[in-house]
Amino acid sequence: MQFLTVRGAGIERYLEAVARLRIAVFREWPYLYAGSSEYEQDYLRHYANCPDSTLVLALEGEQVVGASTALPLAAAEPELQAPFRARGLDTARYYYLAESVLQPAFRGQGAGHRFFDAREAVARQLGFQHAAFCAVMRPPDHPQRPADYRPLDGFWMRRGYARAQGLVCEFPWPDIGEAQETHKPLQFWWRRL
Repeated sequence: MQFLTVRGAGIERYLEAVARLRIAVFREWPYLYAGSSEYEQDYLRHYANCPDSTLVLALEGEQVVGASTALPLAAAEPELQAPFRARGLDTARYYYLAESVLQPAFRGQGAGHRFFDAREAVARQLGFQHAAFCAVMRPPDHPQRPADYRPLDGFWMRRGYARAQGLVCEFPWPDIGEAQETHKPLQFWWRRL
């Protein structure tokens, strides 16, 4: 795999490929996301329109096999900012490490570290001293939880992240097989850079 970091308007040319990848990967546990290409491209266009956003691509030849996004938390959706504001935390101090997706065949080869390294480097270049991200919380007895599922908590802790106690947001999306969106709780993790 080769890795490429693009910023702001440079993201535009990758919208379709990253949207397809996100739909495929987020169908998996724990997100179970039933998304559409139109919604995904609109969502990603927000990153292309933000000059301080980041897209890290994992490429196999010309094919996008992985992608990771980030932007200032103050430029992210209001739902993501809400728990910080409720606690009196200044969203302008945090760089939000949004999502990372990677095709299954390329997992376990160091892409996760490369995604974090690249996004944290951009955050530092922009003057941020804190990074945060969030992960969906599903009940341990959820009927679609795979028996061999291993959460990423250990990986995140080894990278210096900790659960941000009390910082939980809710974000709506339709689960696979559902006609309506439902709100899912997402736990924030954070660290000082």
